[in-house]
Amino acid sequence: MADCENENGEENGDARPRPPLGPLIALLVLIVLVLGGLWLVQKLSAEARLENCLASGRTNCLSITSPGAR
Repeated sequence: MADCENENGEENGDARPRPPLGPLIALLVLIVLVLGGLWLVQKLSAEARLENCLASGRTNCLSITSPGAR
């Protein structure tokens, strides 16, 4: 038997096992989906407020921001 292989025939170069990447990638995808969903809800809510304002007959529905208001 070679000195780099264990009894299963696998190489034993690294003593520490590598952590699985699948759960980490799934968590990353889940975080991206949640953040994208929150962004989408915020945008749709703003559009709904604008449409409700316009449907009520108002003409000044867009909020005007001054350049110094940042």
